[in-house]
Amino acid sequence: MASAGIQSLSVRREDEQYVLGIESTAHTFGVGIVSNKPPYILSNTYARYTPPKGGIHPREASRFMASQAPRVLREALTEAGLSIHDMDAVAVALGPGLGPCLRVGATIARALAIYYDKPLVPVNHVIAHLEIGRLTTGLRDPIILYVSGGNTMIIAYSEGRYRVFGETLDISLGNLLDVFAREVGIAPPYVVGGLHQVDRCAEEGREILDLPYTVKGQDVSFSGLLTAALRAYRRGARLADVCLTLREIAYSMVVEAAERGLAHTRRREVLLTGGVAASPPLRRKVSIMAEHHDARVGLTPLEYDSDNGAMIAWTGLLALNSGITIDPGSAVVRQRWRPEEVEVPWYYKIFN
Repeated sequence: MASAGIQSLSVRREDEQYVLGIESTAHTFGVGIVSNKPPYILSNTYARYTPPKGGIHPREASRFMASQAPRVLREALTEAGLSIHDMDAVAVALGPGLGPCLRVGATIARALAIYYDKPLVPVNHVIAHLEIGRLTTGLRDPIILYVSGGNTMIIAYSEGRYRVFGETLDISLGNLLDVFAREVGIAPPYVVGGLHQVDRCAEEGREILDLPYTVKGQDVSFSGLLTAALRAYRRGARLADVCLTLREIAYSMVVEAAERGLAHTRRREVLLTGGVAASPPLRRKVSIMAEHHDARVGLTPLEYDSDNGAMIAWTGLLALNSGITIDPGSAVVRQRWRPEEVEVPWYYKIFN
């Protein structure tokens, strides 16, 4: 395998490390390169699959990723001013995610690690979202509200691992928004500047309708809300009012669950991260909740809310320096890899 035609353009500083990270869990093939020295993130390039209609088709998304991977890899190396030979390790998201998509990233990462004799570092996609959030916000020990297309969780670190204190009992917050948008015809439900199509539609809303609000302890449930919102729209309710109600109820549910987690863990910091975390209305709600409890709030920058290679590279760097690597022959994908299954020995070290 060629080194993508990229020459080394930088002079390595003393004790500097570089890690290349590959993300391919759902709709995005991303490559990021990070260093253990400021500014830490040296490049973050990606190609995002856009289905012609409906949701993500894993096989079609994986074909798109395979076709775009060489270009994205070249761009990441060029942006960082480095070559593949400069890398101290290759990190890859092995799960959770869509099987065909995960296998594209895993295959490329294994090939790079073997051909260039680089350590291979396995990364859990969820934990990568949490770690890029901690890096970019500077929070040390937060309660975390992680909201994305595939997951909705309230997470905090305890005794060597991230623990899930609450989560969705059915569909995720991102899935709720995407499915509703497609069903009512305001799809494609793509996020532009952090604003989902449902958010945009809600700006014209005037009335809050009577739709289900389901919080059970620190867990939430969105399927009943989705069904009721679609029924209200099909029975003649104004679309903008349904969007406004759906947004306000769904966002309030996850903020309430996070608030309970904050009280339960007695943390003084709140981190919002994940693809849906880019929503300005949700960011406002989380900020107000944190302020009410005199807690510091961290809002992951928009560039790193959505799936990206930089978060895989950064988490890979943390894991590498904790002695975590994997033999390429054992680097199999894990579609349902839960964050609490992963040891996090670096948690308190990175800000010392």
